[in-house]
Amino acid sequence: MNAARTLAVPLALLAALAAGPAAPGPAAAADRAPGAVPRAADHLQLSVSGSERTWWRGVELDCRPPGGRHPRAARACAAIERARGDFGALRGRAGMCTAVHDPVTAAATGTWRGRRIEWRRTYGNACELESATGPVFRF
Repeated sequence: MNAARTLAVPLALLAALAAGPAAPGPAAAADRAPGAVPRAADHLQLSVSGSERTWWRGVELDCRPPGGRHPRAARACAAIERARGDFGALRGRAGMCTAVHDPVTAAATGTWRGRRIEWRRTYGNACELESATGPVFRF
């Protein structure tokens, strides 16, 4: 290999680095892939499972703007907004629940207003979950 060719590759790499990145990094590129839908600013994965995970269901919830696969996205986002992203402060409907012990566990992970959310709580039954969280886990 001649000396001119040996220097050409490193010089081309140096010129590319000096010019700055030509394309966004891998994470940004994934967000802008053809056909990709941009992720909402507030993105949560919500799940509810039965006693000892005998069953499980989950949904994605986007807020700002409300969307995702949650059937009541706007109401769920409004409830989370009222609680200022504190899932322990969610408020559902007032009412009486039976004393039937059939535990359900609700969980939320994701981001809310730039803050990481990792929340999980077990309720005595589905009625108690609904009374405590309103539309957020109603899917």
